[in-house]
Amino acid sequence: MFTRLDRYVAAQVLSAVFVILLVVVGLDIIFEFVDQTEDLNDTYQIGDLLYYLGLRIPSQLYEFMPLASLIGALVGLGMLASHSELTVMRAAGISISRIVISVLKPALLLAVAALLLGEFVVPKTEQIAESSRALAQSGGKALQSKHGIWHRQDNQFIHINAVDLEGTIFGITRFDFDESNRLISTSFAEQGRFTGDGWDLKNIQRTRLFEDHTEVDEQLTEHWVSGLTPTLLSVIVVEPVDLSISGLWAYTRYLGEQGLNATQYKLAFWSKVLQPAGILALVLVAISFVFGPLRSVTVGQRVIAGVVVGLIFKFSQDLLSPASAILGFTPLLASLIPILICFAVGLLLLRRAS
Repeated sequence: MFTRLDRYVAAQVLSAVFVILLVVVGLDIIFEFVDQTEDLNDTYQIGDLLYYLGLRIPSQLYEFMPLASLIGALVGLGMLASHSELTVMRAAGISISRIVISVLKPALLLAVAALLLGEFVVPKTEQIAESSRALAQSGGKALQSKHGIWHRQDNQFIHINAVDLEGTIFGITRFDFDESNRLISTSFAEQGRFTGDGWDLKNIQRTRLFEDHTEVDEQLTEHWVSGLTPTLLSVIVVEPVDLSISGLWAYTRYLGEQGLNATQYKLAFWSKVLQPAGILALVLVAISFVFGPLRSVTVGQRVIAGVVVGLIFKFSQDLLSPASAILGFTPLLASLIPILICFAVGLLLLRRAS
């Protein structure tokens, strides 16, 4: 499957991609560390922050994989061009299309690795990271978690401070409204465990609101019937972009059954499904640049060009995402259009170079 040429080109491209990933992810961790130091307190300390940032590394690797693949292909293949190795390959009778295939093979490996990382690793590490941070910041109090979960179920609005991997929830605050949207009661439970048809809550404090007074009572236990399950909560606890494809699909269906807007999760679903194609499209653009307009420029200029193209690609997807909700076209197109444009540009430039 991999010839000597394929292995040599793959080594050049993959080494450049890994260096770019190391630099970009390292810088992102430093910036996030500085940004979150203001959240440190008696319960959320420097060790908790470092633990949280360490768990976020798989998510950052997944997020920056397309950009790193683009710049890595530009640098790796550009170094071959700078050392006249591409010229030697052409002189030996190797066509541009054959070189393109040799570059796309490691790009395909990166795309598969990103897909597996996003499906099986990132959802778990992100849930642990968000839950550990929420537990440390909340201190077991109602609505004290800056990063807790909000959810709506019928006429009830629910806030959960944290969810652990065993399915136990912590800091459950519920707001009940009547048909006139008037708040009629609030309650807070320290924790709850799923039992099959709902949750067994512990240490509940409830406040009932009347026209002229309020009543407060406490219970040691309460069975709360809810359609929320640990599986669904593991989806809610992290950002849509960090969820697995299967988790996004299941939660999108759940939101549809509840009559809630699922556009954000549909966009994330198609973005993750099409990410491998996006990586291949960006690498194809990088190859076309090396054989075309960036054939004789410096490494720094290639890096700048890669950053610019990657940002344009990312911003176009980010702009099309809300546009799909406003203009009413399918979220699939919001993720697919930039990828198709990249493929078209790459193929056009390669055809001219040939």
